[in-house]
Amino acid sequence: MRLDRYFAKSRILDLHSGDFGEALQEMLRALPSTVLTKRSREHLRNELLERERTMTSYLGNGVALPHLRVPMKAPYVFVVGRCPHGLEFNGGGDYKNLRLVFMMLAGESEKSYLTVLASLARVFQDSALLDRLVEAPDLASFQQAVKQVFGGGAGRTDSQESKFNRLILNVAAKVARGARCSTIMVFGDTFSGGVDLGNAFGSLKTILVTQTAQEVAGLPGVADALIPVRSFSNNRLGQLRSAVLIGLSRGIVKHNERLCCLGGIPGSNQFDTVVVVDVEREFQSVFTRQADLLPASVKPEVLERVLGVATELAIEGREGRPVGCLFVLGETENIEPYIKPLVLNPFFGYKEEDRNILNPFMDETVKEFSSLDGAFIIRNDGVLVSAGSLIHAPDYAHQLPGGLGSRHAAACAISLAADCLAIVVSASTGQVTLFRRGQFLPLTEKGINRNL
Repeated sequence: MRLDRYFAKSRILDLHSGDFGEALQEMLRALPSTVLTKRSREHLRNELLERERTMTSYLGNGVALPHLRVPMKAPYVFVVGRCPHGLEFNGGGDYKNLRLVFMMLAGESEKSYLTVLASLARVFQDSALLDRLVEAPDLASFQQAVKQVFGGGAGRTDSQESKFNRLILNVAAKVARGARCSTIMVFGDTFSGGVDLGNAFGSLKTILVTQTAQEVAGLPGVADALIPVRSFSNNRLGQLRSAVLIGLSRGIVKHNERLCCLGGIPGSNQFDTVVVVDVEREFQSVFTRQADLLPASVKPEVLERVLGVATELAIEGREGRPVGCLFVLGETENIEPYIKPLVLNPFFGYKEEDRNILNPFMDETVKEFSSLDGAFIIRNDGVLVSAGSLIHAPDYAHQLPGGLGSRHAAACAISLAADCLAIVVSASTGQVTLFRRGQFLPLTEKGINRNL
């Protein structure tokens, strides 16, 4: 989805206020009158501040993303403010680190609201792009940089292919044709400035896997399809499995395809690995046909989001310590007979939109509650139903490899008893494992958190 159409130069500002509330007022003055048909600027400011007091919009990396639904005809309106010296708000130290404030107003009936929030959050993880915005020498340059970032022009540089890279591209094309692969999968984050594939693969279908900001605008002419990923393991096989799993859930990859995968160390600007993957053989333990992968009505983006949080927890841990947790995704009525609370439900009473896993502001909340014993129960649309839930599914006959503990046994049991997916982060090894119908698929290798 292209977002640059919702950014106007008149709504890209250098802020002069030193207080967060005053900065919001300054940004609201740039709004068109069509947005203010039913709510005054002061009313909008008060709503944004009230929400800020309840749940901070600070995302880290010096970025805040205040957002609100309003009755308006346009799907979205953005106002962007730059504050190189930070802001003050209720004594919060994080706001002193603010450099950019992205205000997002969405129409009341806009269905892609949480998806756009998640896409923006991915953009703001790219520190190189954020530095480019903050360090723009004047307002005109800042306005141009914002339009480029959200118009797909950011991050692209002239081709960085060396003679070696051209050789690898040509070899990958020959391997793909010789192995009768239907698709080339390229890990684009190998190149820090964006990847230019040229015409190396001819008529072969090309899929680009990337964490970069360009996902927001799409990459016409670079690839036939794009798989956005939020977090990878450090292991190449784990990276590949995660990307293929997301591609399968989105329908970009078919279960009977053979893929030629091409990648390298992220940011190295050099390809160094070519791997051929038979999808059916790689994932045969999880499904026998495409429809088997996701439980009924579970959204692919929900699976992607949970995988991202799980992998980040596996790699980063929590406060310098490894953590283990269990996520269960599916229809609540199918799962409820097999769970009961271990603690008071911390998500009870909140609006569904505010406790949806697709909401980027839920990341830290989920990570904070990962220390609770029990499982996170997540509805098919991403709403967090509960945390700290005990799984008491029937212990069907199943065999697990040695070394897997009670979380894995619970995940296996619930995936057999109900039509759901279970994802486990191991506290001892950091391995992320997916369970479906009692079968398991390691998505990362053991020991990825040994550097904690």
